[in-house]
Amino acid sequence: MIYPSEPPYAHGTIEKTAILLVNLGTPDAPTAQAVKPYLKQFLSDSRVVEIPRLVWWFILNGVILNVRPKKSAAKYASIWMSEGSPLKVHTERQVKLLLGYLGERQRDVPLVVDYAMRYGNPSIPGVLAKLKAQNCQRILLVPLYPQYAASATATAFDAVMSELLKQRNMPALRTIKHFHDYPGYIKASAQNILDDWMTHGRPEHLVMSFHGVPRYTLDKGDPYHCECLKTGRLIAEALGLKAAQYTVSFQSRFGRAEWIKPYTTTTLKELGKKKTKRVDVVCPGFVADCLETLEEIAMEGKHDFQQAGGGEYHYIPCLNERSDWMHALTDLVVENLQGWLQKPDSVQLEQARLRALALGAKK
Repeated sequence: MIYPSEPPYAHGTIEKTAILLVNLGTPDAPTAQAVKPYLKQFLSDSRVVEIPRLVWWFILNGVILNVRPKKSAAKYASIWMSEGSPLKVHTERQVKLLLGYLGERQRDVPLVVDYAMRYGNPSIPGVLAKLKAQNCQRILLVPLYPQYAASATATAFDAVMSELLKQRNMPALRTIKHFHDYPGYIKASAQNILDDWMTHGRPEHLVMSFHGVPRYTLDKGDPYHCECLKTGRLIAEALGLKAAQYTVSFQSRFGRAEWIKPYTTTTLKELGKKKTKRVDVVCPGFVADCLETLEEIAMEGKHDFQQAGGGEYHYIPCLNERSDWMHALTDLVVENLQGWLQKPDSVQLEQARLRALALGAKK
């Protein structure tokens, strides 16, 4: 492999530290034409679909990509915001707030905060190129998935590390694996629910729905299921709920294989059949609202529950830009930046530049 040249460098230049938030991704527009390449990239990831490549290639290209883009586009159109995809809009807002909160705490420390999507835009390769151009010699990678899963967190790690392998001068890299039991995240999640209840009253039952994964991933050692259950338990304890007052369930089942249970759809239908007067649903595994929360849970979930005989259905939004959540994320980032938060010494930088010039450096 021939490694590319690095950007022009001048001795004495301040080195920066980057905080790179990574989320799942979104198509560029709510159209079949935009959704198709996004789905192809997403469903071609071997960590997302663990089926022999040749078999899956025919299924994906012969069936799924000819049928699903149009259906998915209609769902995206139903939740699209004036500024764009909800996931992208909320992530961009989180970046701005995080940069502001970090600036208040770490004055004069050269920090860059940016985000990338694992699938779609802004792409990980593109954002890493931006960070290199800004002389970011240290990167803290923060996948915005509270619970670790190989099909989410690990694939973000894969994409970043794969891109760094192509660089001649690689930055130092740190990663945050998960924050499913991080006190600030749990507290903000519980308070988010309490604040909603203060406005709309309490439900008869609370459902905490997490993204689902195939059952075999649990059997093979993926900790995701356990981390979701712990998150649900800690939030329930913070709310003072008894076991009979809440359910942890899993959504977005795809294909015929068994996935981790209980399924959210089944849970809502069962609660509806019991004539539950009101159910509230919240998605603690997502820190920003997206297609899965706004369409699948808020819309389809309501239909499943009420068609089965249930009463009032209420979706509680994700953490999004809540102040307590953004402060918790700031705390998490600062804790993982220890040793990287030194203020640059202008005198030392100038002395280093002069020594380099004296030794023959051009600049």
